[in-house]
Amino acid sequence: MLMKEYRICMPLTVEEYRIGQLYMISKHSHEQSERGEGVEVVQNEPYEDPEHGSGQFTEKRIYLNNKLPSWARAVVPKIFYVTEKAWNYYPYTVTEYTCSFLPKFSIHIETKYEDNKGSNNNIFGSEPSDEETEVCSVDIAYDEIPERHYKELEDLRYFKSKKTNRGLLQEGWIDTQDPIMCSYKLVTVKFEVWGLQTRVEQFVHKVIRDVLLLGHRQAFAWVDEWIDMTMEEVREYERATQEATNLKIGTFPPAISITETPLPSIARSGPNSAPSTPLSTEAPEFLTVPKERPRKKSAPETLTLPDPGRRDSLFKLPSFFSWNSSPQPE
Repeated sequence: MLMKEYRICMPLTVEEYRIGQLYMISKHSHEQSERGEGVEVVQNEPYEDPEHGSGQFTEKRIYLNNKLPSWARAVVPKIFYVTEKAWNYYPYTVTEYTCSFLPKFSIHIETKYEDNKGSNNNIFGSEPSDEETEVCSVDIAYDEIPERHYKELEDLRYFKSKKTNRGLLQEGWIDTQDPIMCSYKLVTVKFEVWGLQTRVEQFVHKVIRDVLLLGHRQAFAWVDEWIDMTMEEVREYERATQEATNLKIGTFPPAISITETPLPSIARSGPNSAPSTPLSTEAPEFLTVPKERPRKKSAPETLTLPDPGRRDSLFKLPSFFSWNSSPQPE
């Protein structure tokens, strides 16, 4: 298990970002999806928590098969996806990711938002431990972004909002910007496979950092598109975009229906501050590989797993877990 805390400041207020977050996730998911790949919304409904109050529960499936290297596609199930479950009690959220093919892999993200410069060193109320959690500050204007995601219109060093008159973000902007808020994210990555655990967990954290940088960067770059929206308007935008994204991806067997019926409590509830997703080490029947399969004479007798540190590793994630947001290594 590897845990890190990320702090991402933005020239917004927490109340403003309530709308911006929903807009950014929906738009990004739609942009990054294509037929056979992308984010499918399985469930999106109001949810009540005894501790955190009213919120929203969403479940999504992020399909990745075509993004895997050819050798990996030969050994993983045809239907390969990451499941995202999110409990949004803004300004507090919990998000979990699990993998249909790797039952020992999971990501848990606990998020809190505050109107400050990232100065709260005990926001998650963690007790002192032998190992201090590493704190990683992310600068949405000056941290390097993967080249494939760079867009000049989203370069915050040169972007100025017409509606809010905020920007350009100059060196040291975090110290002088008003208003300013911080997104605090406590991220735990688990990959309990001997011999691969450390390198894979470190690699996944690198991917997550790139995802957080891109997502928060876009949230401000698109501010003029969402700043005047009401909650009702952004929810309608979210609904319409989800439908369009599901159509854009195409259907996947077995068919998944989106319903207003609440999920069984075991599927979406857990400990108060850290909902957990029940996992099974048994693959569902439709993913079971036949015991007897004809083999070509030229087929190798053994399969050597790649080094996760290499660029062609199996462990490529989407460009934004919650958004099909997660960059892959070049």
